[in-house]
Amino acid sequence: MDPTVVAVPVYFATMGAEQRFLKARAAREGPSAADYERRDTITSLSMGVASLLAPIVMPRLLAPFTPGKGRHAKKLIATATAATAVTMVADRIARRRARRSEAPLHDDGTAVADVARNVASVSSVVAVVAGGVAVTTAWAALTSPHRMWERRLVRDLGAGPIALATAVFGWDLIYYCNHRFMHESRYMWAIHEVHHSSERYNLSTALRQPVADAFGTFLPYSALSLLGIRPELVSTARGINLLYQYWIHTDTIRTLGPFEKVLNTPSHHRVHHGSNRQYIDRNHGSILILWDRLFGTFEPERERVVYGLTKNIKTFNPARVATHEHAEMLDDVARSTTWRERLSYVLRGPGWAYRQQALRAAVV
Repeated sequence: MDPTVVAVPVYFATMGAEQRFLKARAAREGPSAADYERRDTITSLSMGVASLLAPIVMPRLLAPFTPGKGRHAKKLIATATAATAVTMVADRIARRRARRSEAPLHDDGTAVADVARNVASVSSVVAVVAGGVAVTTAWAALTSPHRMWERRLVRDLGAGPIALATAVFGWDLIYYCNHRFMHESRYMWAIHEVHHSSERYNLSTALRQPVADAFGTFLPYSALSLLGIRPELVSTARGINLLYQYWIHTDTIRTLGPFEKVLNTPSHHRVHHGSNRQYIDRNHGSILILWDRLFGTFEPERERVVYGLTKNIKTFNPARVATHEHAEMLDDVARSTTWRERLSYVLRGPGWAYRQQALRAAVV
């Protein structure tokens, strides 16, 4: 069984103990962002349940659209292609008519330009969604654990402690890469932002997990199977890593002394959840903090951490929490007038997108 599911009773027991500790601390020292808030906790628990259901439901929903396998795959690709073509034509018409309306002694082309822009707004979103689903489902199929294991490059390493240690170590490195990527590309951030959306930080925050992983392109953990690590060991490594990450979502443990040099700790992970300027996009590690130290993304906890997003969404609605960044991203695509701008809103970092939004608002 999935150890992260087996550990559910432990989650509730430790959250209960933490809540009692924090309540007593608040009575002595005053409230803090670590304290439990009923609506916030319910949202986190709801997202945790949804994250367990998503890997079961989403593959079945998306299987018919998977290129090379699904019965609707050709229709999906045709839709993406047609929508892209329509957008290109509409963009061209809008630009030409806009230039014509500005030229003296010519008919006003503003009305036609507006219609063309509206068409491009709709068709560009359709193209991005259909194309995105085609790419992500194809990538998931190409990197499935079974496929990777069949194509392994070295012999089976077995199921002993060395193989397990290799799996855990390898999973940790791949997690760092994926976690960093989720902070540096907006379509990936739209998936991961769910986990950062709480302005609180306690053990319940660990359960506020994404539900839209199916729409991402991750460095596959199944790549470990190419190195002779059995798929079931890769799955075990996943469970070990996720269980480790649960307990570091706490404010009750200040420091672990010399272990801070090697391990990802509550102190390091508090930084990761901070919206303070110097804390943004730092400390991406899972079990080890060595990757952050090695690749230049480490930041120690110095000043008080302000939890949440740089633009907090101010809602406890799980559906809104799960989808708002995707919706905002597609709205930016719809407002764009060139494919370069549209793809930038999808592929570039969220910081770039937010700066562009600010510039657009200033002009308006």
